[in-house]
Amino acid sequence: MVNTRVELCGLPLDNPVIPASGTFGFGYEFAELYDINCLGTFSFKGTTLSPRYGNATPRIAESDSGMLNAVGLQNPGVEKVISEELPKLAQCFDKPVMANVSGFSVEEYVATSQALESCAQIGWLEINISCPNVHGGGMSFGTSATAAAEVTRAVKAVTRKPVIMKLSPNVTDIAAIAKACEDAGADGISLVNTFLGMKIDLKTKKPLLANKTGGLSGPAIKPLAVRMVYQVYEAVNIPIVGMGGITTAEDVLEFMLAGATAVEVGAANLISPYASKQIIDALPQVMERYGITSLEEIIGKGH
Repeated sequence: MVNTRVELCGLPLDNPVIPASGTFGFGYEFAELYDINCLGTFSFKGTTLSPRYGNATPRIAESDSGMLNAVGLQNPGVEKVISEELPKLAQCFDKPVMANVSGFSVEEYVATSQALESCAQIGWLEINISCPNVHGGGMSFGTSATAAAEVTRAVKAVTRKPVIMKLSPNVTDIAAIAKACEDAGADGISLVNTFLGMKIDLKTKKPLLANKTGGLSGPAIKPLAVRMVYQVYEAVNIPIVGMGGITTAEDVLEFMLAGATAVEVGAANLISPYASKQIIDALPQVMERYGITSLEEIIGKGH
């Protein structure tokens, strides 16, 4: 009998598989297809203080071994998330959920986090300082160690929930930024978000996405993501949530050996709504194949 349980920032997970923000809505949509309580947890749609309609279309494009997206944080705003989305989720999900918080100023990150603090359903705040598809905020906070630390300190001051900082891979030294977040009080690090990319339409001879650039995700980025998780594990002493191109149970083990305590599944959910469930179902058998009895025991063992 294998043990798939892990602990993320003091909260237990039945398994380390977490659908990533922006690929799983607010959860109840997927609950129409299967019992989502099989998940470790999930990170719900990126939430801002005010409602956002997102970027102009087209904002999704296929790419070799992946996809580009420039959705632009479309969401109903934190007030409606609390009053409408979370009550719907409560009817089909009985575990703590991860809230993904985005913003365009330190004050907005603080206000949104403060609003979510009173929600008993929320177990963790995943602070997204790494979105490459919005202007005037988003990724800019995640490309500077000083700015990343400032957001971390400000959010930690208004919440007792574990704060996990979601970092951008579009930087020179991701380990230094992760360390700055840890020093500022972060409880965990989430990485990586998408890589900035572009696709040009040969018919129009212009960028295919209305936003011109978008975030590349999917299997194409997995080796880069594994490398960054490996580097950050050697720089910090707080848990890491690893992501980037995960499609199989074997991928989960690889990220955990690199140093991840849990993993997020993103683009795979957009290819098949059952992707996360299938990975969870396969995990015990794959663990047995590689002689692994407990997932907690392999975290960082690739070092």
